[in-house]
Amino acid sequence: MGFWDHRMDRAPTSGRAPAAQPPAAQPPAAQPPAAQPPAPDRASDADDRVARFDVAPPRYRLADVVLPDSARVQLGALVAKVEHHRTLYEAWGLASIDPCGRRVAINLYGPPGTGKTMCAEGIAERLSRPIVTVSYAELESKYVGETPKNIVAAFEAARRHGAVLFFDEADSILGRRLTAVTQSADHGVNVSRSVMLLQLDRFEGVVIFATNLAKNYDGAFVRRILGHVEIPLPDVAGRERLATRLLPPSLPRAHDVTTEWLASISDGLSGGEMLHLVVGAATRAVQRSADAQRLTRDDLEAEALAFRAARHAVGIDAPPPRIDEREATDDESAAVRERRSTVS
Repeated sequence: MGFWDHRMDRAPTSGRAPAAQPPAAQPPAAQPPAAQPPAPDRASDADDRVARFDVAPPRYRLADVVLPDSARVQLGALVAKVEHHRTLYEAWGLASIDPCGRRVAINLYGPPGTGKTMCAEGIAERLSRPIVTVSYAELESKYVGETPKNIVAAFEAARRHGAVLFFDEADSILGRRLTAVTQSADHGVNVSRSVMLLQLDRFEGVVIFATNLAKNYDGAFVRRILGHVEIPLPDVAGRERLATRLLPPSLPRAHDVTTEWLASISDGLSGGEMLHLVVGAATRAVQRSADAQRLTRDDLEAEALAFRAARHAVGIDAPPPRIDEREATDDESAAVRERRSTVS
């Protein structure tokens, strides 16, 4: 008897059929791959970036800016290159020696508040063009590769609208490339600088840079800039012109608050700082009773003293003069003299 016959003889004889065995488990059916988001449309992404940059009409004229004659002459010559481009480069043959002559890059440098932004808008107004103003914050991104794309978009916005392209705080954008690259962020900085150089070479419009720290520029950018124009602090004549604008006829003031006097106490201040000085002094005056609501020398002197003390406190200016280091005029109040002594 074979093995299986022997097993059959020993099987139970209950008469019931053996229980059916459950079918073997089947492997789960393969799931279709999860849907992936569509790849971004590169053209649409580029258009979105371009749209982030505002294209605006200029608010100022060059005539509105208080400038020394030397700076005004320089700016006039740079604008003339654009206005008379056809004569210079076609009729006079400059295209044969300057094939990149359609690009005009201008660098405006000087202390804060001297009118660099106004100059940029004045140039755009002179050329009857809109202006695209770009700050460092609008270009910089924490994501790798995004900053170069924003740079390209800024140039494209100016190109599409025939606008003057103005980079404020340009030392942050045109700084020296890094030689000791130790991390990905360093590499990103160098890539951004290289993209800026490439876009500047390809651009055929007007680019204006403004900075307080021109010495930080990479030499490659300096070489590509047609004109470097210093916008300095105003001299006495310039401050008197500014004072004329900062003391409008509708502003109530004492008879001895003259433009000449305001210019004399504003030595070393920029036009923007003189504006803050007048606004601060007027704010002091408006808090008094109605019959005393007028701008006085006390207001302006006190504001100037506080302003200079604040500048000294943050390390950007010499300390305010002591009362014994500056001759006091007869009509200065004792309160002003006391404030000087207290601050110094």
